[in-house]
Amino acid sequence: MYARSSTIIAQTSRLDRGIAFAGGELMAELITIDGCVGMSLLANRETGRCVATSSWQSQEAMHASEVRVQPLRERLMAAFDATDMTTDEWEVAVMHRDHGAPEGAHARVTYLRGDPARSDQSSEIFKSLLPVIEGFPGFCSASLLLNRETGRSVSNVIFDSSEALAQTGEQAEQLRTRAAEQMRAEITEVAEFELALAHLRVPELV
Repeated sequence: MYARSSTIIAQTSRLDRGIAFAGGELMAELITIDGCVGMSLLANRETGRCVATSSWQSQEAMHASEVRVQPLRERLMAAFDATDMTTDEWEVAVMHRDHGAPEGAHARVTYLRGDPARSDQSSEIFKSLLPVIEGFPGFCSASLLLNRETGRSVSNVIFDSSEALAQTGEQAEQLRTRAAEQMRAEITEVAEFELALAHLRVPELV
């Protein structure tokens, strides 16, 4: 499984409009593209930062979709009144769900940079930490996306609520420091978001 994520800075006054467009027209068109299996959207209502991620059955399908996806990106930017977008491609290395994300779910996203040659080891280390992550209050799901060419990776841990997200802050900090050391990777950013759309539909990968 593969994923493409697009990050934008939206006008905060246009967030609800953009989310509605993403969950309606955009999703409806996206899933008609061969190989697309879903989409998720993270949003930070304070900063306007949004991350839209589409999932794909293969890398070939993801690349072949580019011609049809680019106009959808432009319409998404217009809906959010955004002026810039960065796009990344990933392999979905790990996906584990305890249960589906409820309304009001929130995400903690950790961006890392490491040695591309250690991608497989990083995946195994993340998998070994899943039992600890599952024990966090309000745990919903966890995933690891990686780019084998650049050595960049991103972990997403979803919680049932903003309260659960806040409650696990100290535990999460300790765990990600431990994980980064084992992965021999640098943590470049930790960000928190509302899970505005949860339709990624990636199967269990552990």
